[in-house]
Amino acid sequence: MRVLILGGTGEAAQLAAKVANIQGIEAITSLAGRTRQPSLPLGDLRIGGFGGVTGLVNYLHQMKIDVLIDATHPFATQIASNASEAAIAVNIPRLKLIRPPWQQVNGDRWIEVDSIKAAATVVENQSKRVFLSIGRQEIGAFAHLQLWFLMRMIDPPEANALVPPGKLLCDRGPFHLHNEREMLIHHQIDTIVSKNSGGEATYAKLVAARELNLPVIMVKRPPPPPGEQVTDIEQALLWLYSLLGKRPHSQ
Repeated sequence: MRVLILGGTGEAAQLAAKVANIQGIEAITSLAGRTRQPSLPLGDLRIGGFGGVTGLVNYLHQMKIDVLIDATHPFATQIASNASEAAIAVNIPRLKLIRPPWQQVNGDRWIEVDSIKAAATVVENQSKRVFLSIGRQEIGAFAHLQLWFLMRMIDPPEANALVPPGKLLCDRGPFHLHNEREMLIHHQIDTIVSKNSGGEATYAKLVAARELNLPVIMVKRPPPPPGEQVTDIEQALLWLYSLLGKRPHSQ
């Protein structure tokens, strides 16, 4: 059984490592190629876009893919939609592996918004020094604001990108609580802007915000496409095993 894993997340890499040990499954992980030095998963790998739904459909046919697992970032809406449409078009099973969102707990000061644009409107009215923890793709939405921003991302913005005033910090998680706390205090941050990505790698900033009584502008994640969905690696593996059990001829 040949499986295509749409990756770019820690969950995708962990899944690829597990699948590599399952007899009867051959997996290919696809990365979008937006990160300059990505963490490479085990097994076969392709890097780069497909060219929309049509390109993905062609790839699925060309590579004789039997199963598609979308383990992309919760905010990667375009590839998630394309994966859903392509899987339907070629009539293969598709699974969405998506980590649970963070949940607000006692002591959190979250202001939940529906979009990055809405987050920019909120900080314009209440903030002076903002920690932007949203990656590099959408920081331009804050470039018109007369505020100071600490912007953390894996890679620096493109040369022609709109960049808000402030400081760029290129780093990759996981991040630890004492470092996050010290960073927020050192830069005199009064507001954090984050996407509700979920996971452990960047959760420490929210704990630090709770301890320091800082508001967090939390961008709600978009709904995933309809279809089968799991929230962890073990559930995804069980789903694959069930397919193997139903398709012994593919081994």
